Amino acid sequence: MDVMAYQQQISIETGGRGTRNITEAVDAVVRSSGVDTGLCHVFVQHTSCSLTITENADPDVRRDLETVLARLAPDGDPAYVHDLEGPDDMAAHARSVLTDTGLTVPVGRGRLLLGTWQGIFLWEHRTARHRRKVVVTVIG
Repeated sequence: MDVMAYQQQISIETGGRGTRNITEAVDAVVRSSGVDTGLCHVFVQHTSCSLTITENADPDVRRDLETVLARLAPDGDPAYVHDLEGPDDMAAHARSVLTDTGLTVPVGRGRLLLGTWQGIFLWEHRTARHRRKVVVTVIG
């Protein structure tokens, strides 16, 4: 059995803090890979945003998750030392560590095997807009 690997970088423009659904972009990479059965690994190359798989239907879930992270890592906490880029700087790094910069999804029949209500989201933790680089690797 031959193992195939395919990798592509995608660029995501964020509008500032919040989630961006990148499921279709990642699934497009999977479809172009030619891999029928395997794994898709998604990795964001930054330290102040993250990736998550969560509810794709009701945006209130993602708003509430933002509320949870705001309580765990508030902007401008006077205990923070690192604030070179403003009051959201250290909070964004902490939020990234509390969530994750990479995730893996199974691939079957050449598509992501996500559940009905699951989507892949890039979660921007900075308040300003950014262009984020995401590496998608498909192995099968």
